[in-house]
Amino acid sequence: MAGLRAKDRARLAAQRLAPLYPAVSELVHRDAFQMLVATILSAQTTDRSVNAVTPALFAKYPDAAALAHADPLEVEAMIKPTGFFHVKAKTIIACSAALVERFHGEVPPRIEDLVTLPGVGRKTANVVLGVAFGIPGFAVDTHVTRLTRRLGLTKNTDPVKIEAEVTRMLPPEEWTAFSLRLILHGRRICVARAPRCPECVLNDFCPSSTVRAKSRRRRLTATPAGVRLPHGRGTAARRPPAPRH
Repeated sequence: MAGLRAKDRARLAAQRLAPLYPAVSELVHRDAFQMLVATILSAQTTDRSVNAVTPALFAKYPDAAALAHADPLEVEAMIKPTGFFHVKAKTIIACSAALVERFHGEVPPRIEDLVTLPGVGRKTANVVLGVAFGIPGFAVDTHVTRLTRRLGLTKNTDPVKIEAEVTRMLPPEEWTAFSLRLILHGRRICVARAPRCPECVLNDFCPSSTVRAKSRRRRLTATPAGVRLPHGRGTAARRPPAPRH
C-alpha cells in the first residue's frame, strides 16, 4: 500500500483495530470521579496494579468530599503498590479538594476545567472526557506516542502536538476509540522493544513494519477471520509467508 497519506493510514488503522479491541479503558471505575482518580494513579504503573488497590480506596473514600479530608498516610498505605505513592496520595487528595471547592465535588466535563485540577494534564483529561462522559478526546500516553510515530502519523514527541495532528485526520467521534485501541494494541502487539510485526493487522501499510505481504493485499476495510490473536481480543487475517529467493 505504497503512497498512502498519513490521513489514509490513520483511517485504515482505526478500521483495522476496531474489530480487535473494545473502545474501553482497562481501569475499573463506576463514575467520573473514580475514573479521574484511577487515571492519576495509573502514571508509571500498570492498570492491573491500579485495579488492585482502588476497590478498597473507593470503599473508604467514595467521593471527592471524603477523599479531600483523608489522612495522607492512610491513602499512601492503600495505594503503595502503584508506586510513587507519596506524590500520588498528595495529588489525589489535592485534586479532590479542588473538586469540592470549585466544582461542588463533581468532575467537570470540560477539558478547560479538568486541566486546572492538581495532577491533571491533557492526557488524563482526555481519558476522563472520553471514557466517563463520552465526549471526544484523544489521550496521548507512551503507547499512543510510540504507535503514531511508527505508523507515520506524526514525527512529534510532544503529546499536545501529536493530539493536534492526529485529531485532524479523524472525525471527533473516532478520537476516543482510536486512542484506547492504540493503547491496547501497544500493550499486546506493537510493544516497545520487540514489536510483533508478523502478528500485526497493520503490517502491510505501517512504515515501520519489519515484514511485508507482497503476495496479497488486505482490503481497505477490516474483515474478521479465523486466526485468534495471542491477546485474545479478536481475530486477524493469516497471510502466507513471503516467498524465498
